[in-house]
Formats: sequence, structure tokens, C-alpha cells
Amino acid sequence: MMDGRLVVGDLRVQEIVRGNGQVSYTIVDTDCTLVAEADGFLRSCRAGTDRTYAYVLVDHLRWLRFAGLDTGAVSLEDLRHYMAALRADYPGPFGLPWREGKRPYGHSALKTAAACLKGFYLRLGTHGVNPALAEALRVTRLPTRADRRRAMLGHVLHSMPANPLAPADRIRRHPKMLPEGARDLLLGVVSCARDRMVVTWLADGGSGSVSCAGCVWSICTCASRPRAVNAGGRTCTSATARTTPTGPGPRPRHPGRRRTALCAVGRCAG
Repeated sequence: MMDGRLVVGDLRVQEIVRGNGQVSYTIVDTDCTLVAEADGFLRSCRAGTDRTYAYVLVDHLRWLRFAGLDTGAVSLEDLRHYMAALRADYPGPFGLPWREGKRPYGHSALKTAAACLKGFYLRLGTHGVNPALAEALRVTRLPTRADRRRAMLGHVLHSMPANPLAPADRIRRHPKMLPEGARDLLLGVVSCARDRMVVTWLADGGSGSVSCAGCVWSICTCASRPRAVNAGGRTCTSATARTTPTGPGPRPRHPGRRRTALCAVGRCAG
């Protein structure tokens, strides 16, 4: 069974329940025999990882047969063509379409597939299968500041293992700045020029404060909530508004508790 459908006449993932209750996964061929190369690799994976890698690997083995290749003759460029067929960036043609009618892999899934393929072919290289490809996958890179911080002796690091099949890391903006795409989403829910000004200011890289960023977060989370009427009779969208059994209404005020409302945006922007 794969994706809720029965697979017959093709490579498939097989769940195995062992005598001690442990569940593992392997790949079987069309005649229900084990694919030895894949089974040996999946046995070396931890529980949970073996299931993920099994479904990634079975798709790759199917592509090898589709492309007329095998594990002993595939090259690094062939693997890059396969990653391009999964919708990874590739500067050129990569062959016939693959996975037609299926959702393309996202950035995280592409990194998982790259890690699975590298581990699979490195293990085959240790057993004498396609050592040239295994050597091509053993590349390194310079350590970053984050790598040095994570390592115990980061100050003596000279290189880090790299994966030539992995997609390029996405550039992350500063954590105090709005993420990519948040500007359009926020501008679609704010209701006044003051709020639009704050959103635009933060998106353009304004050196704001944490409180101002929190106010913009309030705009995003509270704009879809029911409107409440404050003590002065004016309608406002409050971050503390809630739905009561009789309909939407403001949360009762308590002495000493700070009220959170969109009117605070004006004070933060000022």
C-alpha cells in the first residue's frame, strides 16, 4: 500500500512487524523479493527515519528503471537530473517529466531526498558499488558562524560535510523584520492608514522595537476576530475580544491589567 492505494507490478514499500513489536520498512520488487541494496541501507536508519527514507528511495529506484539506469552506473549528473525532476533548481534540461500529476517536492522535502540519496550511495560505495559516485558525494565546505557555535570545538573547525544534491539554503531575513510575503498578507487585513503605515515601515526595514512588532502581530491575529464595542461606544477590534454565549463582546477589564488593542499601534509608531 502506498498513498492509500494498492501497488502491484512495481517497486513498493513494505512494512515489517517484527517479533518484538518493532515496525520497520523495506522495499520489495515486483516479484515480492527484497531489494538488497535498499534493505541494507534502511536497516542502518533509525526508527521513523527508515519510513521516510523508504518512500523517498522507492521513488528514486523507480526513476532509475524509468531512465534505464542502475545503481552501479548512475553518475552525479544523473542524480542532479533526478533532483531537477523533483522540482529542484537546475540550469538546463533534465530529461523526461517525472511524477506527473503529483505535487512537487518542497524545499524541506528536497533536502530530505538529497540526504537520503547521499547516504544510500555512500553506503553502496563502502561495499564496492559505484565508488566513483561515492567519492563525488564526499565534498566539504567552509564552516559558518552557526556551525562553529553548534560544535564543541568550533574554533578549530576547518571544514564541514556538504551535499552537492541539496538545494541552496534560503536566505533568512532578520528576525525582527517581517518575513517574506507577510507584507501583502498584513496589508490585506488592516483597516486604517495608520496600520498600513506601520506594516510598510517594518517591511521596508525600519529599526523598530519589539513592542511595535508585537502590535503588527496583533493586527494579523485580531483582524479576523469579531468586532467589539468599547466603553466609549466606538467599534474597535481588540486583541482581548472573545465570543461569549450571547455573542461577541469585550473581555471584562481588571484593575492593573494592561489593555491590548489596536490603538496601541499609534503609541508604538510615535
